[in-house]
Amino acid sequence: MSKYDQMHEQMGDCPMLGLAERKVACPYCAELIVVLIDTSMAEQQYIEDCQVCCSPIEFTVQVHSEEAIDLWLRQENE
Repeated sequence: MSKYDQMHEQMGDCPMLGLAERKVACPYCAELIVVLIDTSMAEQQYIEDCQVCCSPIEFTVQVHSEEAIDLWLRQENE
């Protein structure tokens, strides 16, 4: 395991940085990917490419607290 992986495993969610890590399924290829959610904003919508198939995923995020995050993912052209 690399130093980066060890540090990442120890950090998990990073409330001090306003980031939370989540595993989600790509709406195109259905592969599980890891995304970082900015928890400093209550609501946000953005597009991020899948790390596996490179397709554009539209994210809609609602942050209720650092632990309570609602995520909706869909294909960009839905």
